[in-house]
Amino acid sequence: MAGPVCIYGNPVLRKQSEHVNAVTDEIRALADRMLGIMYSAEGIGLAAEQIGRTEALFVLDVPPRADEDEMGRPNNPGVKMPQAFINPEIIGASEETAVAEEGCLSFPKLYVPVTRPAEVVVRFLDRDGNEQVINAKGLLARAIQHELDHLHGVLLVDHMTSIAKVAHALLLRKFKKENKAAR
Repeated sequence: MAGPVCIYGNPVLRKQSEHVNAVTDEIRALADRMLGIMYSAEGIGLAAEQIGRTEALFVLDVPPRADEDEMGRPNNPGVKMPQAFINPEIIGASEETAVAEEGCLSFPKLYVPVTRPAEVVVRFLDRDGNEQVINAKGLLARAIQHELDHLHGVLLVDHMTSIAKVAHALLLRKFKKENKAAR
C-alpha cells in the first residue's frame, strides 16, 4: 500500500538517519513499500525520511534510457535496478562536477540546478545484507547523492542559491502551509 510522501516543512525531513543494524524481513518490506510509493509518485528515488521513517535506507530505479552518455551508451551497465541502498556512504567522488536540474518528491513541481560530483563511489548493504560497492556516474550518481542528502537532513532547498530561494519563495511557503494543515 502506497502512502503519502512528506512535503517540505515536515520536520522528519531534517532528521539524521539511523544506522540499520541488520537487514531483516522488516527492512526488506520497508524497501518494497518505498518502491511502491516511489512508483506511485512517478519518482526515481525515495529516502526513508520522505515517508516519515529514519532508517538509513533509500531506493532507486533509474530508467536505463535516462542514464546514457552522449553516444547512447549506458553509464552504469552493471548496476541492476531497482536497488535498495542500506547504510549507504560515499567513499569516493570525482573532482569533476556536473550541473543539472533536480526535482524532488518532497518539493512537487520544483526543479532547480544543482552542482554535484560527476561520479561517486558508494558502499552500501543490498536487500540481502551483502556489502556492495558501485562506481556510479551520470543520473545514477546524481540520484545517489540526492537521496543520501535526505539521509543527512539535507534538502533540495539547501542547494538553492539565494536568488532561487527568492524566486521560489511563494511555492516554498505554500509547501510549509500545506504541511501544517495536513498535521
